[in-house]
Amino acid sequence: MKLVFITALIGITLAAATPMRAADTTIEAMPPKLELQLALSAAPPLLRDRATVHLLDPKTGYKLAKQGTNGVTCIVERTQWELANFRNDIYVPLCYDAEGTKTYLSYIMDTATLRAQGMGPAELKAEVEKRFRDKTYKVPEKPGLSYMVAPIMRTLGPPDLKVRTMAMPHLMFYAPYLTNAEIGAAPDFADFDSLVYPFVDRQGNPEHSYMIQLIGQAEKAKILSNEKQLLADLCAYRDVLCLDHMEH
Repeated sequence: MKLVFITALIGITLAAATPMRAADTTIEAMPPKLELQLALSAAPPLLRDRATVHLLDPKTGYKLAKQGTNGVTCIVERTQWELANFRNDIYVPLCYDAEGTKTYLSYIMDTATLRAQGMGPAELKAEVEKRFRDKTYKVPEKPGLSYMVAPIMRTLGPPDLKVRTMAMPHLMFYAPYLTNAEIGAAPDFADFDSLVYPFVDRQGNPEHSYMIQLIGQAEKAKILSNEKQLLADLCAYRDVLCLDHMEH
């Protein structure tokens, strides 16, 4: 939560947010074991052993690292096309079910390949929008969800939609074209209480929309406790992945 959210929550007002540039936009490959653990942390524990995982080679795109059998596919998203801006400090662990794997996740992975091939941020945004318009990219044909219950992500976040490292585990249910008005939601990123109940996150365009449900505080505390070692390893790897890191 492309709370970019997304996962990487935030698409409802992304278009109004001012892109913030990192000093260097070259993506650094993560240590494979750490990236695999971070990707899998987006899924509930009982799903991880049989999930598929792709790891990012910044020079070429995502590569299969672990073949699963349960239809769930996990990655760490590093490029968010809707920002029309490249950064090297975006980390959004996410896992899609079978329907999402062949629709939304497939094009998220495409963006990494196009970036690796040299496509610029504005060009990439325009290309993704074009592919949605001409139906190259399909929307899910049936209900499903993306798991984003990882203990950490680094992306745009409330209250000001600036890039920050945060713990905000949530679920994203496919809802192409759905609006907040249609479900009576009125999310206000400056008021966390307004995000407790479901709301719609449009991640760049109406086709790429989700209904977001945050994980409750008790379950969130359990996730953070269970993932203490992963959080320590991520913080040791890169300081922007420390949960108390608030620089933009």
